[in-house]
Amino acid sequence: MSAHDQLLVVIDPVARRIDGESVRIAKDVLCGGSEAKICLPESPEEFARALARRGSRRPVVVGDDRALLRAVSLLHRDRWLGDGALAVVPVGPSVHLAHSLGVPAGAVGAARTVLDGAVRRLDLLVDESDGVVLGGLTIPALGPAPRPGSPVLRAARSLVLTLTRPAPPPAAPRPQRLRVEADGVLLADLDQPVEAVSVQAGAAGRARVVVRRPALPEPVRAEALTVTVSGPDFRYRADAHVTGPVRTRTWTLRPGAWGLTLPPV
Repeated sequence: MSAHDQLLVVIDPVARRIDGESVRIAKDVLCGGSEAKICLPESPEEFARALARRGSRRPVVVGDDRALLRAVSLLHRDRWLGDGALAVVPVGPSVHLAHSLGVPAGAVGAARTVLDGAVRRLDLLVDESDGVVLGGLTIPALGPAPRPGSPVLRAARSLVLTLTRPAPPPAAPRPQRLRVEADGVLLADLDQPVEAVSVQAGAAGRARVVVRRPALPEPVRAEALTVTVSGPDFRYRADAHVTGPVRTRTWTLRPGAWGLTLPPV
């Protein structure tokens, strides 16, 4: 049996708790078609140790998007992604990212893809702190300005308003003051309010950058290898995680930096 057929199947505890039936089906398919070592970590530390002890086995994650991100982050820091390939069976409360990358829905289809699929090299966004982004990131506008008064007073006032009249529509978000650069080209500066910024690991080895500014009828678009955003404290959502506040962050696209087992084309 080749090393390709030897699997390390790491089953995330959230997947086991949320959808034990799908986990059982995935195990049956994987164990029926390969030599599979099953790991049942109970914590992020045990999850990391299981991957670190993978040896020559091909890692397979059974879990949701957060488990997939955790695995890619760990393998990236281990400098293994350039040579190896990861597989995933999406199970859990949030699996949109895995499906958007091309992994089939359903435990049977995804597990069969682990056994019969082909490795496709995908782009990876990496920031200066070694954080990874598989799909894309967004920097939303700030929420509406807080109302005066203590948190308890504001909560009481909100409850009274809810009970006495219909809730008003949500207030429009406030633009942020951000400096956005794509390969050194300035897309927005601190004196130009920004509604939203999105960076997507795109095609042709470039990240797609979209900056929406209220002063312009159309968004500013660019393709770049490196994107830097700076300004007052801001938060951003990268795949399934919200990070921040930070004052500056640089993301660099690494074309074909990781491999994912997907259905044959």
